[in-house]
Amino acid sequence: MMVRVKRHRFDPWSGMMVAIVTLVCAIIIGLLIIVFGLSFFDGLPGDPDINYSLTNYKRIFLDSFTYKVFVNTVAFSIISLVVAFFFGIPIAWLVERTDFPGKTLLFTLMTIGLLIPGFMVAMGWVFLLHPRIGIFNQWLMKLLDLHYSLLNIATIPGMGFVQGLNLAPLAFIMTASVFRSMDPALEEAAQVSGANLRRTVRLVTVPLIWPGILAAGIYIFTLGFAVFDVPAIIGWSNRIYTFSTYIYLEVSPQDDLPHYGGAAALSMFVVGLAALLSWWYGSVQGKARRYEVVTGRAYRPKLIKLGRNIILAWVLVAAYVLLSKALPLIMLLWASAFPYYMLPSLEALSHATLVNYRSIPWDLVVRGAKDTGILMLLTPTITVPMSLVFSWVVLRSRLPGRFVFDFVVFLPHAIPNIIFGVAALLLALFVLQSLVPMYGTVWLLLFIFVIVRLSYATRMTNSALIQVHQELEEAARVSGAGNWSVLRQILLPILTPTMLYSWLWIALLTYRELTLAIILSTPDNITLPVVVWSIWLQGGLGQASAVTIIMLAFLAPII
Repeated sequence: MMVRVKRHRFDPWSGMMVAIVTLVCAIIIGLLIIVFGLSFFDGLPGDPDINYSLTNYKRIFLDSFTYKVFVNTVAFSIISLVVAFFFGIPIAWLVERTDFPGKTLLFTLMTIGLLIPGFMVAMGWVFLLHPRIGIFNQWLMKLLDLHYSLLNIATIPGMGFVQGLNLAPLAFIMTASVFRSMDPALEEAAQVSGANLRRTVRLVTVPLIWPGILAAGIYIFTLGFAVFDVPAIIGWSNRIYTFSTYIYLEVSPQDDLPHYGGAAALSMFVVGLAALLSWWYGSVQGKARRYEVVTGRAYRPKLIKLGRNIILAWVLVAAYVLLSKALPLIMLLWASAFPYYMLPSLEALSHATLVNYRSIPWDLVVRGAKDTGILMLLTPTITVPMSLVFSWVVLRSRLPGRFVFDFVVFLPHAIPNIIFGVAALLLALFVLQSLVPMYGTVWLLLFIFVIVRLSYATRMTNSALIQVHQELEEAARVSGAGNWSVLRQILLPILTPTMLYSWLWIALLTYRELTLAIILSTPDNITLPVVVWSIWLQGGLGQASAVTIIMLAFLAPII
């Protein structure tokens, strides 16, 4: 017997939610339009001689330095991808397809790895492998009686190695789901036919998971064009630039006026490249069905016994934890304990002091902590409810073309974040300055943090809402409930765990965010990561390390 659901008249809550979604999408598209329009802008705010021309594009793309930066960025992204895959994919395979012990702990360590700020790891590796102060280089020079350093972290391969360590957890998460959903029947057939473990992995497992690996590779490669912290900490002092640091140099030059139009022109180039890579990413995922082998009732995942290979597995895991977390953080702690940098030794330990902690510019740190706290509290508080509104409109409403909203809100995820930072900067300086003076305030940071994190939050609320059957909502509507009542009394209680989890993740990601903050920060709206960057840039290595240790101390209980 079919139950006819009573149709209600226009529900103001539905109209309000559609209006909110439409407004946010218009802002996202508007930000990109502003970048495009101002890429033809020649001049500074308030300049009466401002005009539109191709000057910015000519200056940027006729300069050989731009192509050097492009080569650096591509090489940096490729090396990062290789290192991330070298650690991430084997560890994902160990967790999902083998009898490796301690899987829960390993999964937790890899997930937490996404929350450790990249600039912290980069700082640690500077203390390890810098040609002048790197501990390992100093030891090698003494051991081999050399007058030069054998290793140099301040190179594109060195930067790519460190960034690859930072991205290995992302490679792990993106490929673990692929291993988890793959039917092992073909692997078992190969082993029955006499293939050993290595041959089975090479000829059966890798071809089956190839679409998932390729999709993850495209995404991780794209991040290389957006990441700022590692190239800034390691490469900036040696004048090694990638697109992110080059864009920052355009908006904050050290010995010239800002080139906002040049930054916009560079941003449009990166947007075009991101669009091309996103199209490739989508086409790879669209063809993934050709490789599906999960058959339903017959699917029974069988764990592979590692046997003697368990030793190699533990060596891989230990090497990753040591290189990506333990060594860099130990070096930061060591560097923070001395007024000037000293090589580790028992004699040096006797000179340990808290002078770096006492000499920290505490007024700057307190100001940064205040703004960071505001952003950590308000960014997820605004973003998570707004993401639920997006998910409801896309998945529950009957609005024609509603899936366009989901595409638009995903753009800040597909397009490098630094582009939206530049867009917010141009918006505040060129469009809103006379109406709503947001430049130099924490509210400008809050505005762009919410826009960028929406794409992440909607992925989580979409996944959660898809799992809630609509029969519950239909039953409530039969009883006369409107959309607001359904949302408040049915969906919110069910989705609360997901929303809380999303709130915590966004708060932690906000705490560690440097790329967006560095573009928009001034002395009046500085965050803790920017405080670390500014102290490091001025040569206060010990003080920067001390602030970083303090940041980690506050971060650990939240994690």
